[in-house]
Amino acid sequence: MKKNGERPGPSAPRGVLLDLDGVLYVGDRLLPGARETLGWLEARGIQRRFLTNTSTKSVGELVEKLNRLGLTVQEDEVFSAVSATRAYLEEACGGNPGETRVALLIRDAAKEDFAGFAEGTEEADYVVVGDIGAAWSYDLLNRVFRMIMNGARLVAMHRNRYWEGDDGLRMDIGAFVAGLEYVTGKKAVVVGKPSEAFFGLALSSMRMEKGEVVMVGDDVSSDIGGSQAAGIRGVLVRTGKYREGDESETDPPPAAVIDSIADLPEWIERGLGGD
Repeated sequence: MKKNGERPGPSAPRGVLLDLDGVLYVGDRLLPGARETLGWLEARGIQRRFLTNTSTKSVGELVEKLNRLGLTVQEDEVFSAVSATRAYLEEACGGNPGETRVALLIRDAAKEDFAGFAEGTEEADYVVVGDIGAAWSYDLLNRVFRMIMNGARLVAMHRNRYWEGDDGLRMDIGAFVAGLEYVTGKKAVVVGKPSEAFFGLALSSMRMEKGEVVMVGDDVSSDIGGSQAAGIRGVLVRTGKYREGDESETDPPPAAVIDSIADLPEWIERGLGGD
C-alpha cells in the first residue's frame, strides 16, 4: 500500500542527499528519527551526503554541531553553500585569491573559509551575499549596489525565501538577492541549492549517477525543485519550513512526501519491493 502521497520511483537509492536544518534538526533540537535513520542508512551501505544552504557557519562548525547533537558526521560528507562559494571564487579568480577583492556579506564565523582573498569594502570584484541577520541596513544595501554598478559580480550563496527558526518562519536572504538584481539589472550567480552544480559536487564525491540518489529536504523550491530539475528524485518532509500544500508548488511533484526523516527507511524499503 502506498502512503504519504508518494509515487513509486524507478529503484531504491544507493545514496541519499540530506538537507540539515528542518530535516535533521531545528535550531539546536534534533528531530525525532534523525539519529536512527542515519544509522539505518549506514547499516545498509547506503551512502549519505549533507547539503545545506546554511551560510552562518563554516563546514567545521556545522560538523561540530552535528556531532554535538549525537550524529557522527565527517567533514568530507558535508557540502555547504559556504564551501561551494569558496570553490567557485577559487576557480573564477584563476588561482590568485590574493589579487581578488571580495566583499563578504556573511557572518564572521563563516569568513574563515575565505582566508587568502583580499576583502573589499568600497570596491570589489565579487560581492558575496550570505546570511548577516539584522546587520542589513539601507546604507549597506546602497554600498553593495554601488559596488555592483561599478562592475562587481553578484554571488549569492543561495536565494532561499524563508527558513524555520525556533520562533517560527523567518525571512531569508532571497529577498535581498532579488532586490539587488532588480535595482542593478544584473543576475546573481547562485552557488548553493537549487544550483545543479551544487548537487553535482555531492554526486561526484559519491561516484554515483543522478538516478542512483534521492534528495531529502523541507524546502520545496531549493531542495525538491532544485534536485528534480537536476534529474535527482526529491523526497519532501513535512517538518521544518514545510507548510500544507507545498508539494503542489513544484512540477514535477516530489517523488514522495513523508511525515519526517523517521519515515525514510520505510519508503526506501518499499522501493526495494516491500509492501
